[in-house]
Amino acid sequence: QVQLVESGGGLVQAGGSLTLSCAASGGTFGSYAMGWFRQAPGKEREFVASIARSGYSTTRYADSVKGRFTISRDNAKNTVYLRMNSLNPEDTAVYYCAGARTPYGGSWSSLYDYWGQGTQVTVSS
Repeated sequence: QVQLVESGGGLVQAGGSLTLSCAASGGTFGSYAMGWFRQAPGKEREFVASIARSGYSTTRYADSVKGRFTISRDNAKNTVYLRMNSLNPEDTAVYYCAGARTPYGGSWSSLYDYWGQGTQVTVSS
């Protein structure tokens, strides 16, 4: 059973940066596409970014974060990262890491088989 544990959330001022990490265990990390989703209070969970499994280079981003966020992975460390720059209050949410047994991942949450518990990101104005 794959387990995903997010870290790196916190409180940051508008315009600031954070890097989220998601450590995976219990599976072959390189064989999974990975994604980040977020859920703000009173809103549905939404896609943020995804990265294909090892050997593929595809990354995808939500329009709202394109140019500000960067997803990356370190297969040797079984970890996926989300670097977030130029944060604004609309980025405030619980951020979830997810793993998919597909090559490319994508924006549909139904693609993902494994989910972390989430980490809170709060951006103050």
